Amino acid sequence: MKYLLLMVCLICPYCLSAQTEENAYIRRGNTQFKQDKFADADVNYRKALELNPTNSRARYNLGNALLSQRKPKDAMKEYEEAVKTEKNPFFKAAIYHNMGVILQSQKQFAQAIECYKESLRNYSIDDRTRYNLALCQYQLKKNPNNQQQDNNKQNEDEKTNEKDDQQKQKQQQQDQHGKEQQKNQMSKENAEQMLRAAMMEENKTQQKVRQAQQQRQKNVEKNW
Repeated sequence: MKYLLLMVCLICPYCLSAQTEENAYIRRGNTQFKQDKFADADVNYRKALELNPTNSRARYNLGNALLSQRKPKDAMKEYEEAVKTEKNPFFKAAIYHNMGVILQSQKQFAQAIECYKESLRNYSIDDRTRYNLALCQYQLKKNPNNQQQDNNKQNEDEKTNEKDDQQKQKQQQQDQHGKEQQKNQMSKENAEQMLRAAMMEENKTQQKVRQAQQQRQKNVEKNW
């Protein structure tokens, strides 16, 4: 990533209208970030998001902290969420720029180019984005096979995930079917037990009736 120009413009809460508790966490995180205490900054940005999950500025700063901790995959997730709600064109451009940096460093040149273009649509005069875009276009032209390999790998990963999901679904269906069979078996056993109990009770009743009849017969014979 040394040849790429990263855009890290931390958003200062003093620029925000209300000095809320979430802004205090952002301000604290920014101070720690500037001191290269990225893990501590990470914690404070997350605290701000706990108070307001839609705070795109805190999420963008969290993405920067994660990227500085060499966690590009986690950073990308935060950028993707931040860009959905960010309205300010400058900061939206910064988010797309950093997404492009991550994709370009992973040799996903075509996707990175789209992110840089989207960044320039929001803030057209940024030379860092123009530089990265030109470099990425050169890399794609020089190594078209790498992009195809990345696309093939992505397709294979998607197919693998789809296959795993199908297997999980099949296993869940089998488990559910097994539970239903077990439940039906238990119901059948319960019914059989109840039937046997009823038959035993009926036999006892019939036996008592026969005994009573025999006793009455004896009484009649005695009286005769």
